[in-house]
Amino acid sequence: MSYLAGEYDVAVIGAGHAGCEAALASARLGMKTLVFSISLEAVANMPCNPHIGGSSKGHLVREIDCLGGEMGKNIDKTMIQIKMLNTSKGPAVHSLRAQADRKRYQMEMKHTLEKQKNLEIKQAEIVNINVENGKVKSIETDLGAIYNVKSIIVATGTYLRGKIFIGDYTKESGPDGVFPANKLSKCLEGLGVNLIRFKTGTPARINRKSIDFSKMEVQKGDDNIVPFSLDDEIKDFKQQDCYLTYTNEETHKIIKENLHRSPLYGGMIEGTGPRYCPSIEDKVVRFSDKPRHQVFIEPVGLDTDEMYAQGMSSSLPEDVQIAMYRTLPGLENCEFTRPAYAIEYDSIDPSKLKLSLEYKDIEGLFFAGQTNGTSGYEEAACQGLIAGINSSLKIKGKDPLILDRTQGYIGVLIDDIVTKGTNEPYRMMTSRAEYRLLLRQDNADLRLTQIGYDIGLISEERYQKFLLKKANIEKEINRLKSTVVKPTDEVNKFLIEKGTRPLSTGSKLSELLKRTEITYKDLEIIDKERPELSKQEKEEVEIQIKYEGYINMEEEQVKKFKKMEGKALSEDIKYQDIKGLSLEARQKLDKIKPMSIGQASRISGVSPADINVLLIFLQMRNKKD
Repeated sequence: MSYLAGEYDVAVIGAGHAGCEAALASARLGMKTLVFSISLEAVANMPCNPHIGGSSKGHLVREIDCLGGEMGKNIDKTMIQIKMLNTSKGPAVHSLRAQADRKRYQMEMKHTLEKQKNLEIKQAEIVNINVENGKVKSIETDLGAIYNVKSIIVATGTYLRGKIFIGDYTKESGPDGVFPANKLSKCLEGLGVNLIRFKTGTPARINRKSIDFSKMEVQKGDDNIVPFSLDDEIKDFKQQDCYLTYTNEETHKIIKENLHRSPLYGGMIEGTGPRYCPSIEDKVVRFSDKPRHQVFIEPVGLDTDEMYAQGMSSSLPEDVQIAMYRTLPGLENCEFTRPAYAIEYDSIDPSKLKLSLEYKDIEGLFFAGQTNGTSGYEEAACQGLIAGINSSLKIKGKDPLILDRTQGYIGVLIDDIVTKGTNEPYRMMTSRAEYRLLLRQDNADLRLTQIGYDIGLISEERYQKFLLKKANIEKEINRLKSTVVKPTDEVNKFLIEKGTRPLSTGSKLSELLKRTEITYKDLEIIDKERPELSKQEKEEVEIQIKYEGYINMEEEQVKKFKKMEGKALSEDIKYQDIKGLSLEARQKLDKIKPMSIGQASRISGVSPADINVLLIFLQMRNKKD
């Protein structure tokens, strides 16, 4: 028997990384918010590797933090190791990665939700979404509770018709044995939502006492700790070691001999898996020329002896898994606590979404996270944040927050999946960002804090600190560009010792800093007037001066991009009636309904010739108006 259980502004279905950010953002913006999880033990769960960040993903976490999200703060409180990746390369690809204490991360985020004003968290399975006149009206739980709502955010992760595979063993299940959400899939299909089938996987967990770490390479965290949240300061933090081992010919032989027992190769798995995070059997088949593959052995937490074997995800039978794991140095006597498995689940076609993440055909219905065909905790969290912000702005009658490709990796991700769709689980990579020198992790606050503050998710105290930091950076850059040093004996001795040419005439400090041999810290010796700056401010000053030429070139490209993005396309355009467009372009443009010429140009199947036709169409339309 159904009953009316209450009225809310926003309901979030799912409390994984997308759902948590969506619910918190909505509640913090004053919306009466309700978030549901099939199991409260699965709130902010990390069913795969319990780590946050990594190449490009660390950028997303920084951007989430600077817009007022929670992921960066939560990992800073619960991490057990952290390091900055890619430091041998340029600053555009520097990226933080932290190993989390899995249980502490879950508990801390769940407690944050529980304490949040305007937010209620409930354990229930949502089985129905009610829509009237093209707008969401209510949701219904499996126990018959109906909640009237103004907006719904679907953030169901891998739970929609989830199915586990271990060899020929299958079971309808979400991650970690939590039951799946089967009825919601049927409901979405009934609403006309097109579902696609994806799959992902996770490695086995191993008991620490069965591992011989002496045969592995130790992977330590950084000595100089940099937090994810620019609002945090980390002290008294003891880093835990991770370890590196490798597969070998014997490992690969066992895999090849048992491929017929893999559900992936036997045809049992229908869903498409992530190209950039393949199973070990996929790696061995696709990269048959490689004699070995890296496997990182990483702790799951401080209060457990479970270890995670990153790089060994598999859907092979358990006996085959045990045999192949035991061929790795240090794992000869390993004992599983949990076997590896693959999971298949339903996602939606993200090209049916607006850039706000609202579903085009149903007003007030938003989607976020792996439901949208992405992979990864960070990709999910940033979508949840944007969906939470935009569902709230819609209720308030305000324009949505649309980040473009020049403003953040978040903008790149959302533009990619909405404009191009995806035929496999989408993973963020630095190579996807055209303007990555402008979208560094170190300057995320300079790019996005103002936006977060204007929306209402950044506190006044943090905003004032940001303004001071920004002013200090600008002032110091101007000082270095205007301060001239003369070719004194002291200056030239310093330059020669640094392995760079001495001066014959005066030179500005900024020009000296551009030399590859010299750092901002080095200049202390000859720069007697420098102000007191924070570590972050010094880093930003150095990067902006050293890479000024490249940054200026990208900024010129951004101007051209903005020009195309500024040519707006209205939703009411009937592309089928525009003569000169190719048939494929008409079909794609009608489906995507791009917001601008710029977005239209990124749609697969829309050629430069089609764009010229659209530009002429706009000119003629504007003349008529």
